[in-house]
Amino acid sequence: MDNTNWNDIIGQKESETLEYKTILPPSKNIAQLIASFANTKGGHIVLGVSDSSGYIEPIGLSNDFRAKAILHKAIDTLIPKPKVDYGYINYEEKSLFAIKIDKAETTVLLDEILYVREDDKTIVKKGTEVTLTLKDYPKLREFSKALDLLKKNATNPKVEFLNHYESILKITNRSKDLLYPDSTDSPTTNPEGKILMRILYSSGIDTFEGYLSDLLYEIYLANPDTLKSEQQVTVKEVLNCTDLEDFVNYIAKKKITKLQRGSVKGFIKDNKEISSLNVLSTNDIDEIEKALQIRHLYAHRNGIIDEKFLKYFPGEFDLNSQHTMSMDEVLTKFEDLAKIVNLIDKESITKYNLSFL
Repeated sequence: MDNTNWNDIIGQKESETLEYKTILPPSKNIAQLIASFANTKGGHIVLGVSDSSGYIEPIGLSNDFRAKAILHKAIDTLIPKPKVDYGYINYEEKSLFAIKIDKAETTVLLDEILYVREDDKTIVKKGTEVTLTLKDYPKLREFSKALDLLKKNATNPKVEFLNHYESILKITNRSKDLLYPDSTDSPTTNPEGKILMRILYSSGIDTFEGYLSDLLYEIYLANPDTLKSEQQVTVKEVLNCTDLEDFVNYIAKKKITKLQRGSVKGFIKDNKEISSLNVLSTNDIDEIEKALQIRHLYAHRNGIIDEKFLKYFPGEFDLNSQHTMSMDEVLTKFEDLAKIVNLIDKESITKYNLSFL
């Protein structure tokens, strides 16, 4: 580390130039923070400090965290690479990991996205907004506004989930003649519209599964003890991963397999990190199960109803008929999943001290 006087910095409130994290965030989150500081005024990140309810408390960073390795991975994703200084420091008998970022001379991008600091938050500096036109309808507008509000104090997996839903809404808005040419509360009869509807719906459900996988990854990374279980992995699985972060990501995605098969209850039972949150009601679980079954039907049978599907919807549909949904029904499913994600995300941040934007 350089000659920065960290004693003068630690203890100040989070600001445009200062950010605290209780634990080590994933490399992508760190990259976003570094880029935002570099694109604004430069700044400092201190890991191992709690800023709960405005009370700043150094708690230390466990040696279980591979701070330097994950920081290097974060910096390698930035174009161009900003000037960063880092290292462990001692503060009030606690070991903290401190990062100093210089203001960049040129714009620093992460995945072609520009991040900046606004007060004490890291945000995406947006360009020209794609606005909803006269083709939209109240439910579409209301859902779009709700998604934007849900981005506050959200984990990175939740923000990516919400961003994907916003993309779906924009496609929906541009495809009125295909998706809801006559009415938003009746299924389209346009053959291309039916295909597009199935694609958009399946994409929305896949994104929900992706959120859960990414959330597990962040929980494991933030709390290494959660990986110390009786779960067995092969030597080949370990060797196929480039580093610890890659391995943690692999385990998280592996655990989502049961959910992809449609077993929501089995997934929750096998993942105490989710079940212990106690935020999902029986009705929530049933709704997720039904949403997944519709996706399976669309993805694997082009919407043609089979006997397995009827077990989840007894008496509602005819065997070998084609399942269709109105635009209103699709948005209602997405609204329900967004609410469920919000519940899971809020409780996970509190329970596991996760990093949030």
